[in-house]
Amino acid sequence: MTRTDAPTGPATLGQSRRGRWGAGSIWPVVAILLVLLVAVGIRQPDFYDPPALLAFLKRAAPLIVLAAGQYFVIVAGDFDLSVGSLVTAEVVIAARLIDGDPAATWPVIAVVLAFGLLVGLVNGLVTTLLLVPSFITTLGMYLILVGAVYTWTGGSPRGALSEEFRMFGRRGIEGVPWLGEIPYAVLILLVLGTLAILAMRADFGKVLLAVGDNPRAARLAGGRVAGVRTIAFVISGGCAAVAAILLGGFGGVSFQVGVGLEFTAITAVVLGGVVLGGGRGSVVGAMLGALTLQTLLTLLNLLGVAGALASAVQGLIILAAVAIGGLRART
Repeated sequence: MTRTDAPTGPATLGQSRRGRWGAGSIWPVVAILLVLLVAVGIRQPDFYDPPALLAFLKRAAPLIVLAAGQYFVIVAGDFDLSVGSLVTAEVVIAARLIDGDPAATWPVIAVVLAFGLLVGLVNGLVTTLLLVPSFITTLGMYLILVGAVYTWTGGSPRGALSEEFRMFGRRGIEGVPWLGEIPYAVLILLVLGTLAILAMRADFGKVLLAVGDNPRAARLAGGRVAGVRTIAFVISGGCAAVAAILLGGFGGVSFQVGVGLEFTAITAVVLGGVVLGGGRGSVVGAMLGALTLQTLLTLLNLLGVAGALASAVQGLIILAAVAIGGLRART
């Protein structure tokens, strides 16, 4: 009777390294984030003070939330190009409905969240039931939202957000020892991040990864492919709504508030090691990718690099991350 021993030595070590640094791994983005954090700390020594760190996380929270939502769609093998226009529409709609009236704040927040979920649901149903590619579906939704908002407002935003609405992006729990203030945006981010991680560890997450890796095999195994993909779009729409609420507290009502956010979120997800085409990558990696991208943009700002270069930097990141991810997947 013969026995086949498991391979040992360099081959096993190589496989271990590929597991840590291969396609879908979070370790490359962790390494990049640490380098960037050191660079920012050198350029701005007080960056590591707890209040300054929390302020940075508050600014990064909307992008991290958007990236988490985009992750669910991308890991299932789809894209959501509508989130930027959805953020703009949500902020403009909220301002028009609230019009400075504090009493309207909570009902409008409910409307904003429901509208985000509805847009996600429509994207998912059109993609899965009508079999329209997600790229076309969400690009069409992007154009619909932009046109509808411009038509409804007459070309210029109207109304005003109440202070109660803005507090989620601006304020926090004050008087906390050592920390000073814990922003509401950071608390919302922690809650949503935890829920996203739990969702991916549940059966839903396993099916979602299987769908992104091989939809046909997932369907034959009994997975509800259409339902899971639709839920992914709903989650993305809900995250866009939350991001809109947070961004509404940062600045005024503008048609520019969500411009380009869809590409920024995709950049963050790819930077976090998530494979375009689906099936590989973690939601933690996507959120770390968003944090890394925000850190990079902060460093560029500290170095005095023109803001116009930010789009070029994002483009280079996407190209490099996809190329490197492809190489890692083949080795």
